[in-house]
Amino acid sequence: MGNSDTKLNFRKAVIQLTSKTQPIDAADNSFWDQFWSENVTNVQDVFTLVPATEIRALREEAPSNLATLCYKAVEKMVRAVDSSCRTQQEQLAVLNCARLLTRVLPYIFEDPEWRGFFWTSLPENSQSGDSGESVALAHSLLNAISDLLFCPDFTVASKKSGPDKAEDLQAIDSCEYIWEAGVGFAHSPPHYTTYDAARTELLKLLLTCFSETMYQPPVDIQTAPNKWIQFFTSGENRHALPMFTSLLNTVCAYDPVGLGLPYNHLLFQDTSEPLVDAALQILIVTLDHDTSQGGVSNESNGTENLFINYLSRIHRDEDFGFILRGFTRLLNNPLVQTYLPNSTKKVQFHQELLVFFWKMCDYNKKFLYYVLKSSDVLEILVPILYHLNDSRADQSRVGLMHIGVFIILLLSGERNFGVRLNKPYTATIPMDIPVFTGTHADLLITVFHKIITTGHQRLQPLFDCLLTILVNVSPYLKTLSMVASTKLLHLLEAFSTPWFLFSSPSNHHLVFFLLEIFNNIIQYQFDGNSNLVYTIIRKRQVFHSLANLPSDYGTISKSLSRRSGRKQHIPVASPTSPESPSMEGSRPALPAQPGTLKATLPDTPGIEKMTGKESAHMTSSSTSEDLADLAGAVSLNGTETKPPSPQQQQPQIQQPKTPTQEVRSTSQWVPSSEWVNSWKSKLPLQTIMRLLQVLVPQVEKICIDKGLTDESEILKFLQHGTLVGLLPVPHPILIRKYQANAGTTTWFRTYMWGVIYLRNVDPPIWYDTDVKLFEIQRV
Repeated sequence: MGNSDTKLNFRKAVIQLTSKTQPIDAADNSFWDQFWSENVTNVQDVFTLVPATEIRALREEAPSNLATLCYKAVEKMVRAVDSSCRTQQEQLAVLNCARLLTRVLPYIFEDPEWRGFFWTSLPENSQSGDSGESVALAHSLLNAISDLLFCPDFTVASKKSGPDKAEDLQAIDSCEYIWEAGVGFAHSPPHYTTYDAARTELLKLLLTCFSETMYQPPVDIQTAPNKWIQFFTSGENRHALPMFTSLLNTVCAYDPVGLGLPYNHLLFQDTSEPLVDAALQILIVTLDHDTSQGGVSNESNGTENLFINYLSRIHRDEDFGFILRGFTRLLNNPLVQTYLPNSTKKVQFHQELLVFFWKMCDYNKKFLYYVLKSSDVLEILVPILYHLNDSRADQSRVGLMHIGVFIILLLSGERNFGVRLNKPYTATIPMDIPVFTGTHADLLITVFHKIITTGHQRLQPLFDCLLTILVNVSPYLKTLSMVASTKLLHLLEAFSTPWFLFSSPSNHHLVFFLLEIFNNIIQYQFDGNSNLVYTIIRKRQVFHSLANLPSDYGTISKSLSRRSGRKQHIPVASPTSPESPSMEGSRPALPAQPGTLKATLPDTPGIEKMTGKESAHMTSSSTSEDLADLAGAVSLNGTETKPPSPQQQQPQIQQPKTPTQEVRSTSQWVPSSEWVNSWKSKLPLQTIMRLLQVLVPQVEKICIDKGLTDESEILKFLQHGTLVGLLPVPHPILIRKYQANAGTTTWFRTYMWGVIYLRNVDPPIWYDTDVKLFEIQRV
């Protein structure tokens, strides 16, 4: 009964706050103390007892009371720091202040007139910690939170014992109190669930402070930086280094399986996961910066983001190993299949992990190269492909699809990634893709084919990215399986139908990408790719049709009218080529549950903005093994073709620009004969046509002479065939590397905050507030 009485008292205080016509005196401590006393003991109570309508009413009708409430809450936290926050009563008061501010701040941010409020100074009569100089309320709050996150006996274990063990929080060396062993800190401190819970609540308040970004439309962060994040990551925060290290190590050291006992998560509450969740969200938000401009300082006032600085300076292999093990452990966690369903804890923060992995690779190129030289890069790739395949039908997960593809695009720009893909793939994850025996390259192609042919229509802007990835890795793929070869040819068949080519000004680019993939494999990896060569021969009509694509006006309009009744979408796998069985235990990708919330995203930048072309010719440091890998691919019977010299770097294969004859009437694309001919004449078909010209008669002859109907005999013949000296001179390999640009920076910022908005449901911090960065829609 006592508990409901105290809640009633708290509720009465809230009603008084909104209904009193006269402002309540800031000195009336007996009134204000009701808000942080023992009346409430958890954040859910605060969210229930302080409804949104009343916060808005307070803001509009009794603004001075709202201002005083915020001042008094911050002041209470500052005073707790001054007294080292040693009693349980003080600690509860701090948590209740944090809960109240977490509840109120979003309603302050949603009103432009209130947004500057926290950047004013504390009133004269309060103790701001620094008498004499005025300190912005936001600075007082952020400093207090930072101090409290390293408070012995509250958020960290004390190193002192005895009656006078309380330490002066403002003088404490927080580097001794880093939360977890890992980068730059070898000592693993003891774990206490109460400390985890207190840290989590303080981090949630920090995240709420940083969320001002949500209440502004997408803006250039260079001109309008988030001042909360700017201060927290600057040298003015004396805890910046231990704070960054604590967050990083907490995330990367987390092992959700714990002691490895099945079902242990059902017996014991895991207080670490909410903490890891909050730490990861703080990390990705504080690392938000526009790298397309170069540098990590903020031009507007020259302050440096120390979190980015620290992240970019990590360089020891053991630190990279610790971070990479953290990523692979946590990314693979949802995939871990055991004989006992639900026996291991499944973490839900894979989207934030992918954002963090992206930022890690973006700011620390040494880490990217460390990942690429280790075969652990496949431990990152496989879970990404799993999520892509699993999310392809779900419109609420379109952001997850994009970030997964962006990461693989970034990795595909490096030669090592293509080479690593030749490692055999032993299927351990139930995925609804055809069963195959092959390599990670086969897995990549098969999943991409599934996304293109059976994903929802909002994924079409990603097709360029998917095929660019395959172009980037194609020169290194040694042995494609029959399944993957068939999938690639099916894509060409689908993309080269006249109705698809003529229905959009950029669809023909997809055909150019696919031809480039085939050319790279034929020219550089002919040995070992008899499955692909056989499939090209079997489907040779596709190439002949493409070479003879009609461009007269009558055929163009007939092709389009034939399809006008159907939505323009890529055709799915044809019924004539049924899917082989999926892996045991797999489930098909499901659409979003009706009523699922999703955050809107800005448009993805075009592939030409996201990538810069680089030639992959050999450098002087290349080893003879590298040269053999690349150029000896077309070599047969011991003869080798030389790699292209730097002088030959003028690539044959280019995406032709669409000429000015594009006609648009009522926003409808109208293709012209001139337009079709402008790119048709540039289709890079020479290599494939030459291959068909040489091999088709040989295959037909052997079939007639030996009466062959068996595929395996033809494949055996192709394995020992030769094209030495018969193909055109190998074209230079063109790699399209990801390059930082303002478009993806804005996209990542919007996506990241959308994920954070939707994942914070307990309590629902931003629910139903007027966010501007994105819209929340129901599927």
